[in-house]
Amino acid sequence: MTTDTTEPDPFDAIVDAPFDSALSERYLVYALSTITARSLPDLRDGLKPVHRRLLWAMRQLKLNPSDAFKKSARVVGDVIGKYHPHGDQSVYDAMVRLAQDFSLRYPLVEGQGNFGNIDGDNAAAYRYTEARLTKTAVQLMAGLDEGTVNFIPTYNGEEEEPEIFPGIFPNLLANGSSGIAVGMATNIPSHNVAEIIDATLLLIDNPTAEHEELMQHFKGPDFATGGVVVESGATISRAYETGKGALRLRGRFSTGREADGSWETTGIEKLSGGQWQLVISEIPYQLAKGKLIEQVAQLIADKKLPILEDIRDESDEQIRIVFVPKSRNVDPELLKESLFKLTDLETRFNLNLNVLDDTRTPGVLSLRLLLLEWTKSQINILLRRTQHRLDKIAGRLELLGGYIIAYLNLDRIIEIIRTEDEPKPLMMAEFDLTDRQAEAILNMRLRSLRRLEEMELRRERDELLAEQDELNKLLESPARQRTRLKRDLANLRKDYAEDTALGRRRTTIAEAAPTVEFSMDAMIEKAPVTVILSAKGWVRGASGHEPLDKDFKYKDGDGFGFALHAQTTDKLLIACDNGRFYTLGADKLPGARGFGEPLRTMLDIDSAAEIVALLVYKPKGQLLLASNTGRGFAAVADELLAETRKGRGVMTTKPGVKLVVVREIPAEHDHIAVVGDNHKLVVFNLEELPVLAKGQGVTLQRYRDGGLSDATTLKLDEGLSWKMGGESGRMRSEPDVLIFKVARGAAGRIAPRGFPQSNKF
Repeated sequence: MTTDTTEPDPFDAIVDAPFDSALSERYLVYALSTITARSLPDLRDGLKPVHRRLLWAMRQLKLNPSDAFKKSARVVGDVIGKYHPHGDQSVYDAMVRLAQDFSLRYPLVEGQGNFGNIDGDNAAAYRYTEARLTKTAVQLMAGLDEGTVNFIPTYNGEEEEPEIFPGIFPNLLANGSSGIAVGMATNIPSHNVAEIIDATLLLIDNPTAEHEELMQHFKGPDFATGGVVVESGATISRAYETGKGALRLRGRFSTGREADGSWETTGIEKLSGGQWQLVISEIPYQLAKGKLIEQVAQLIADKKLPILEDIRDESDEQIRIVFVPKSRNVDPELLKESLFKLTDLETRFNLNLNVLDDTRTPGVLSLRLLLLEWTKSQINILLRRTQHRLDKIAGRLELLGGYIIAYLNLDRIIEIIRTEDEPKPLMMAEFDLTDRQAEAILNMRLRSLRRLEEMELRRERDELLAEQDELNKLLESPARQRTRLKRDLANLRKDYAEDTALGRRRTTIAEAAPTVEFSMDAMIEKAPVTVILSAKGWVRGASGHEPLDKDFKYKDGDGFGFALHAQTTDKLLIACDNGRFYTLGADKLPGARGFGEPLRTMLDIDSAAEIVALLVYKPKGQLLLASNTGRGFAAVADELLAETRKGRGVMTTKPGVKLVVVREIPAEHDHIAVVGDNHKLVVFNLEELPVLAKGQGVTLQRYRDGGLSDATTLKLDEGLSWKMGGESGRMRSEPDVLIFKVARGAAGRIAPRGFPQSNKF
């Protein structure tokens, strides 16, 4: 006889199915698994599976608050070996977070050793640290042995774990939660337990209470790191009414607490000589202190916060970050607002009350609905605990009934046991005992066969019957159930009252004052500067107003281009022959100790473009722009400012056309003088020149050959002036220019005697 040992063909197991449907089905399974078993917390205990398994494993290891610490490695090992088959580092990270008092408002794990710090440093490896449960965690798990929740098999079926924790501690809102699933996310801040309980008690008394009534007790977030929520009461209320919203959170400027426990609110610390400094005592939630200090230090280095001189970290157990202003004349409120605007000292917390309800269905709930659902779950837990206790009482009463029968008939019971091979059936038949009663009598110890024991049994039976009666009334009366829940919540509130160290509110809810409007320019310290731009485009700024004819040093092959006096608060306008204008802050110039820096590294100037003008921007001023073809217009300086490095196109040019003249138009000038390459001059009324934001302009002077050489503005009754040749720097004037005055666009006359052959004014 032969046996067929042929292995089955693996290709026989291939299922012919459309790829898109197969993929969508499998991805849906993955998505649901991520949502329900990883990322979203359960409404009833506020925990994700990894946190629940961590606390359960610690309970199994008997790591109670009164017991000794055990190595974190032991806890992590039990969790990943028995309950949560994932990476040890991810499990340890979750455990570390449960122990950090700056991450959790009410820590569930008490750590010993380095569990990280608010600077952003990581915890020590789990072989070095130790841990045990906190009192809060014990309260969250209270009732696990009382039949309050279902136990489900672990991933391999060898152990059991609770489906949820039954404790009355409102962990979901108290400690908050955050997570990103597939297609949805949750972000719940921590809150004050006393306020949560007060709002819950209101709903228990009046389930139809409106949201506005709840918000009279429930103030808003209470973050572990304190800070100030700067939103109006209406904004906060609307966020909790819809389950979604954004709340602004700021660090706290304060030098410490006052005698009455309240915070000093200005944060201004007076120093000698009229000097002062700002002190921060709390930073926004989930902001690493080290990151904030680096951020501010970088702003100082980049000169983006010029009114701030220095930042110091003087923290010990308490946060103390000191901001040193540039001078005592700096406005403290301006410094605060600039820090809020430019750094993470003001952050935005996006509230999203997305949780799993008792059917494991995700959904965004309002505060009112969330508290109602949690209350309902606690009532269910109370009923299960009551029923479990009733079952225990019924079982004990059954045994007590058997014991009392045994004491009343003790001699006969002893005789049966001594004489019968199978005493149990006879005892059950003769005294009408149940199997459990008979078994219990047979297992009694001889030392308990005394007269006093019968009295104790009768007293215990009476007490159990009274308790049974009370529990039955509790099961039958929703009013009693609500009263019992209110009593339990009131007892819990005592541990987290406002006058306790753990219960005191840390985060202040205060609507921010109207924002101080400021520009970065207002923070620049005003100081004189000499701007030097070389012929090849290297720019620098020398402190003070140096003589513009000074012999500045340049790189080999380079030379003088432009030089002017300005203030560090000024903006510089740079015009190129391609018609584009660029803006550069005078405070951004490199120092003049070297040759400066290429302007093209600071601005995106086309490599083929030539710089034709460097001017100081004057608000509401006007500039005369003219091209080499004799066309031009007036431009308002405010419309020439560029917001980006790419500049702003103002004069439209094409091949062969270049912007060659950019001059300021003084307010008192009333005429324009234009001279061409042909040495002809025209003067016409300034009113004939249009004011444009962009374009080619109009014809200023007509040419047969050549083009425009220069243009300027003048006051007609003062005549025309120009520089004389050579290095003398002398000026020459022609008071009578009426013979050159014509309509705009004329050819003009030969310039007066003595006018430079360069055809430049």
